This record gives sequence, structure tokens and C-alpha cells, in this order.
Amino acid sequence: MSLAGVSCLVTGAGGFLGQRIVRLLLEEDEALAEIRLLDKAFSKEALWSFGSEYHLASVVSCEYACIWLGWMVGSTQMLLEACARCNVQHFIYTSTIEVAGPNCRGDPIFNGDEDTPYESTSKFPYAQSKRLAEESVLKADGQKLKDGGVLVTCALRSMYIFGEGCPFLQGHLDKCLLNKNVYLRFSRKEALVNPVYVGNIAWAHVQAAKALQVPQKAIHIRGQFYYISDDTPHMSYADLNYELTKELGFGIEPWLPMPLTMLYYFSLLLEIVSFVLRPFVRYIPSTNRHLVTLLNTPFTFSYRKAHKDFGYVPRYTWEEAKRYTSQWIASMVPQRREYLKSKKA
Repeated sequence: MSLAGVSCLVTGAGGFLGQRIVRLLLEEDEALAEIRLLDKAFSKEALWSFGSEYHLASVVSCEYACIWLGWMVGSTQMLLEACARCNVQHFIYTSTIEVAGPNCRGDPIFNGDEDTPYESTSKFPYAQSKRLAEESVLKADGQKLKDGGVLVTCALRSMYIFGEGCPFLQGHLDKCLLNKNVYLRFSRKEALVNPVYVGNIAWAHVQAAKALQVPQKAIHIRGQFYYISDDTPHMSYADLNYELTKELGFGIEPWLPMPLTMLYYFSLLLEIVSFVLRPFVRYIPSTNRHLVTLLNTPFTFSYRKAHKDFGYVPRYTWEEAKRYTSQWIASMVPQRREYLKSKKA
């Protein structure tokens, strides 16, 4: 399978995942016809990471807020309409595990797959908008193109993504440094999840794009969603932070700050306070019921179907992913210490 001579547009190309997808496309043995990059803004670091192989005409920044309003749903629909007008044959949507759940009851899933039944009606804005956007993408499969062809779509539901440049890891690191090098315990040790390394979810996009070029494979992929995980050991979100940094001398709190049920109702109280204060001041609670449930529900999925249908195999082992991420965190520690010190002053 190959992408030789294919033109690719990567949306969100300046972001955490988008940059990795672009870099993998640039590393392909057989050159693509072109790679176009789209995002609301590009940092100098992002452009530098792509090397000297890009042309400014292929880098598009969207500065108008109206374009990005309701990005998950409205802008996804705009992209689908653009595909029809411009005869784009294939569309791969980056979805999320939160489309599946966990639900408000915190029902667990262990090693689930695309056929695992699960009742989820999350009203959390992010999960809801991603679900609606995914539905619009999958429904668009088979849509007529301007030249008479048809659009072929699929969606990749990623687990929580970690790796170099992860903004969530940086946020947790800051809190850890402020807590005397001890990570806060925000999820139970028993709340097992299976995060995915950024290089592997990016590689899944490349492998899916290659498979869509083969008619015999595309017929099995089109209109489908796939869970994308890798061989990262199952652990809680909090323990992932510790696992990535324990060799750097960091620790982790042994228990949640309060029993889980109490934490849930404490979060409810904060939500009520936020609602009451809304007419007077904007108060954003440090936690909410959705977050408490998300972080404390066992929720793991297999990538078997992705392997079967389009040959997805993780490109990086857990040992490599851990080493690369730990090295990045180690490089960040001095500058984050200085930043936090200057902010405190």
C-alpha cells in the first residue's frame, strides 16, 4: 500500500496530533503529490518541525472566528461539502473514545471493541459535539462528488493521546512541580484505561489513508469507525503520569483527595456554585461530575478491528513511547520550574 502521487490535506496540522501526521507523511518512502496544512494558527516551532519541505501556499491559517465556531460539527460539515465540490475521494475523521463514553453511571468496559453494546447519552459538550461530527462524517460516505465519483469516509476513535508535546502532560507536570514533585491523584488506581502514544495514532491515520487507496480494502473500511489503541499497559490516567516520570524522581499521591462518592458530590456543588454566579461572574470549577466519572471509570478497548480491516499495527512499542515521552518531560522540567517561579513572583 502506498500514498505515492496522492494529495493530502491535514486539518489541525499545527496541533499536537496534526504535526505528527504531517511528519509521518513527509517520511514516506514514495513521495506524495502534495501535503496541504490547515489550522487556525501555526507556531514557528510547528513549521520548523516540518523541515524545509513545505511551501507557504500549502499552509493555510484561518483567523476568522466564524470559521471555527462550532468546529466539531459545523466546520466538519463545511469540510464534507468542500470535499464534494472539489472531488476529494477520501475523508478520515479523528474521533475520540469519549464518543463511546463512559456514561454518567460509570459503567466499565474491559477490552471492548466496535461491537460492544454500551448505553451512553453524555451531554458533555466535547463528547456530544464529537459524536455529532462523527455521525455526519459516516453518513456522508457514498455522497456524490462533482465529477460523478463518490466520497469514502471513516472515523478513528482515539484513546487518550500522550507523547511529546502533549498539553495535558504539561499541565499535570506544572501541578506536580507546585506539589513538591508529587503528582496529584485524580483517578483511582483501579480505573484502568489504555492511552495511545501520539506516534501510533498518527500512524493509524497514515495506514488508513493507504488502505483507502486499495478498492478491495476500502469496501470494508468505508462508513466504519475504529478504536485506535496500542500496547501501552492498562493503567489509570493518574498512574500514566507517574509511570512516565518515576525514573526522574517524581512521586504520586496514594489516594484520591476524598472518597469517590464524596468527590462526585463535591463536584456537583462546584457546578451549582458556577451556575448561581453565572449572571455576575464567570467561575469555572476545577472539576465537574463528568470529569470525575471519566477519570475513574475502567474503560479499555482493543484495536483488533483496525488491524483486521486496514492492517493497523503500532509503529512504536510501549518502551519507545515511554522513553521518548519521558525524555521530553525531562527537557521541560527546568523551563516549567522557571515559568512557575516567575509567575509566583
